[in-house]
Amino acid sequence: MRILFLTPQLPYPPEKGTALRNWGLISGLAGRHDVALLSFLDPGQTSEPADVLKTTCTRVEAVAPPERSVGARLRDLATTRKADMALRLASDQFAQRVQRWLADEHYDVVHIEGIELAPYLGVIEAARPRPLVIFDDHNCEYLLQKRVFLTDVRAPARWAGAAYSFVQWRRLRRYEAQVCRRADRVLAVSEADAAALRRLAPELTVSVIPNGIDTHTYRPQPAPSVRTAPKLVFTGTMDFRPNVDAVLWFAREVLPQIRAAVPEVHFLIVGQRPHRRLDALRDDPGVELTGWVEDPRPYIAGASVYVAPLRMGGGTRLKLLEAMAMGKAIVATRLGAEGFPVQHEREMVLADTPDAFAAAVVELLRSPERREELGRAGRRFVEERYDWSVIVPQVEALYDIPDIP
Repeated sequence: MRILFLTPQLPYPPEKGTALRNWGLISGLAGRHDVALLSFLDPGQTSEPADVLKTTCTRVEAVAPPERSVGARLRDLATTRKADMALRLASDQFAQRVQRWLADEHYDVVHIEGIELAPYLGVIEAARPRPLVIFDDHNCEYLLQKRVFLTDVRAPARWAGAAYSFVQWRRLRRYEAQVCRRADRVLAVSEADAAALRRLAPELTVSVIPNGIDTHTYRPQPAPSVRTAPKLVFTGTMDFRPNVDAVLWFAREVLPQIRAAVPEVHFLIVGQRPHRRLDALRDDPGVELTGWVEDPRPYIAGASVYVAPLRMGGGTRLKLLEAMAMGKAIVATRLGAEGFPVQHEREMVLADTPDAFAAAVVELLRSPERREELGRAGRRFVEERYDWSVIVPQVEALYDIPDIP
């Protein structure tokens, strides 16, 4: 079978959520199918794809993303009714590439990886014979913006962001429903996201294909032989609003309570492009913002407790799969763990208030045996449900459908 993936950035190296999911699907499917990749470039990526992409894919090309200034985005906000994500990667150059590739070769399946690639639906639909269209909705985007709005509106300093999210929530609700209706198959990363999409369009058939992980790459590592101060670790792209909100809430509301019981504790925030809102944390000697790192695994491996204090967002968090696969004890909010069928105090500890979150972390810092118990349960959970070898066949099963008119 010939499969074409359209992705918002080159998925290798797989350094963040979208790329990790795309690379897991592409590399898993390429073992049994001819997979081609047409992608945009992310900031910092070069136009020359990595050799591993060239050997994995039958054809691969990357295009520079369109430039949209803040002024242009504000103009579009005021003069159109389109969602910002419908315009973010709208490119005539990319559309021409898609059209040419579909004319050069027949693809049985086209994967649209994320709502930012939805502007190319029209070009795909016009191809003859028309391929099967898979829309992989990495986040239920309207729900994400709704949750961001409901969080930011409570803080007067964030009202400008809340206003933006309110508008996008309303626009995405309509746009996301339209995109889902046009696709032949809609994928969601969790049952919670699938249910939210069905609320938009009750007639939709949404297939849950969870985020996965390579459990051979992410595996438990020996603890450091030299005793160091206990470390709390959070990983993620640090200009992403839900991540920024999470670490600010944790640093301001939770960390002081933990320090009252464990004064020597350190908090590591591991991820690229730290937002300027995080600059206030740099003066704290017990908090470290690493910025971009080549490999987050040594930081996760060094964590006494991995924390996921998310209060907004959607989808499922690959960061939790990474931490569970590496056998780490985790404390997360229920929203942070949403989409994973984990049980409180079996695979991780769930806590939503500052007091409960701090108490859970302190208890784990004082109990190495309990940390190991949670880590083993988390590792087992990921191996059984979320390794790519389990997930990729679920995607392949969706290709076997009647002919498309």
